[in-house]
Amino acid sequence: MKVTIIVDDRAQPGSAFRAEHGASFALESQGHTLLFDTGGSGEALLHNLEAAGLEPGRVEAVILSHGHYDHTGGLAGLLDRVPGLPIHAHSELLRERFSRSDTGLRPVGPPFNAAEMVGRATFHLSGEPQEIVPGVWTTGEIAPRLEAEGRSPGHFVRGENGWDPDPYRDDMAVVVKEGNALILMCGCCHAGLLNTLAHVRHTFGQDPVAVIGGLHLASTDTPTLEHVVEMLAGYGPPQFWVGHCTGDRGFLRLKMAFGDRVALYAVGMELTVP
Repeated sequence: MKVTIIVDDRAQPGSAFRAEHGASFALESQGHTLLFDTGGSGEALLHNLEAAGLEPGRVEAVILSHGHYDHTGGLAGLLDRVPGLPIHAHSELLRERFSRSDTGLRPVGPPFNAAEMVGRATFHLSGEPQEIVPGVWTTGEIAPRLEAEGRSPGHFVRGENGWDPDPYRDDMAVVVKEGNALILMCGCCHAGLLNTLAHVRHTFGQDPVAVIGGLHLASTDTPTLEHVVEMLAGYGPPQFWVGHCTGDRGFLRLKMAFGDRVALYAVGMELTVP
């Protein structure tokens, strides 16, 4: 199994790759090539695919972790190059989402017309786990959520009586079965890292040996972060390759706790997971 970082907030210094707020990963497993998330724009996604030597036509399907713009923004540009791609995501992927700040509300959902996009791709939207190719699954909706979620206090959706905090029901991850091992890939982990790990244990019957992706620890308060670190020991801990919304503080705390089992990635890096 090989994972190439296609979009992230960091790029390798001096490389041909572009950094952009967002996440996208090319996943190669058992002869199949998939794209997990599409970053924030088609320009960065297609540029970095070319820089990585990966033709868009090799992509067999796209998995979207959730509906925020920094994970779905490159989809329209990709479909310009590869129309009709299968898209796998949660059934609430296309729901409107907003971020509130001092300047008001701004949309942070998928930056494209949903009706138009449905006509340009084959959408497979479900809250249940989906096997995309042999050995590669979506987690399905992550529940229950007994531990802290990866929340941003300004995220809202339209409710029946006004604005409600975004429930992040659409947040899913990817599980790859390699031999007897599981590898977990997270887009943003809004469902919460501990909730995601517990869901994987319950749904797939074992714990991952590696976790790759954004863990949404950037704004986690200190007691919660310490609890996460304490609980991770009970999962091995797995090997971590992290970026995007993990944040410097989250990365450094994991690094202090687990040393060489934690690494920070950047755009263009290739991760080979044994």
